[in-house]
Amino acid sequence: MKAVVLHEYGGPSKLKYEDFDDPKPGPGEVLIRVSAASINPVDWKMRSGAAKDRFPVEFPGILGRDLSGIVREVGEGVITFAPGDKVFTFSKATYAELAIAKASDLAHLPEGLDLVEAAALPLVVATGEQLISRAAKIQSGQTILITGAVGSVGRVAVLTAKKAGATVIAGVKKSQKETAKSIGADETLALDDKDEVAKLGLIDAVADTVGGEIGETLLAKVKQGGIFASVVGPPASATMHPTVAIAPMMAVPDPAKLVELAQDVIAGRLIIPIDRMIPLSDAAEGQAAAEKGGIGKILLLA
Repeated sequence: MKAVVLHEYGGPSKLKYEDFDDPKPGPGEVLIRVSAASINPVDWKMRSGAAKDRFPVEFPGILGRDLSGIVREVGEGVITFAPGDKVFTFSKATYAELAIAKASDLAHLPEGLDLVEAAALPLVVATGEQLISRAAKIQSGQTILITGAVGSVGRVAVLTAKKAGATVIAGVKKSQKETAKSIGADETLALDDKDEVAKLGLIDAVADTVGGEIGETLLAKVKQGGIFASVVGPPASATMHPTVAIAPMMAVPDPAKLVELAQDVIAGRLIIPIDRMIPLSDAAEGQAAAEKGGIGKILLLA
């Protein structure tokens, strides 16, 4: 097969499009002919070596988490999928023409969802939904501030919190306020306006997708007994706030929730912006663009 292979840590140019051995499905696994993969921040952090403590790469290695495609072969014991099924999930080594996923992590593509565009969903859907339901543990009637609310993960988090009956404050840049209103947030907060942030009262929870200095500031806005949930690790000052529960999280596959939120996409209740679709061979170019930020998802067409 063809794949995008990393032989050493470094910049985007270290990603090489070349031949690689075809993977073989083991017991409980499914071999998928990849239609599309998508680029996520964890991909370029792994490529550069910034994430090597948590996600080391065994060289030569293939990056990529999201995929959509068609089942080519199933391993021993797999009865829920068959060759020809259209599927999507997040797994590993998806920047390739062929990829392996656990059958227990895999979802059938719902009718009405485009097979290629489906690759934009799995990791951000799991991350945004679990940030709210498992980490922030938000309850009806509570108020939660979601940072990076107009990003892909943030949009899923906003929808999930609204479904739970929470009041949602979208933490965004001042220039993004109108967009934040369009995704269903009850209120908006300009994170790049110190005066506006200073006026924020105490809230039940923060769901942080940004981190850094603003995370430190918002931690002080969580009431006693509240929760600060984060996908970017705990704030450095976490120990200074012993009455706030710090809940860093890492997404795990949840096929049922993936399908549920895919139905929201189909119905137009959730929009994950796609900036461009490019050939798998242009993965280096795609990562360089995505790493600069400020754009929608980039899909790699295999």
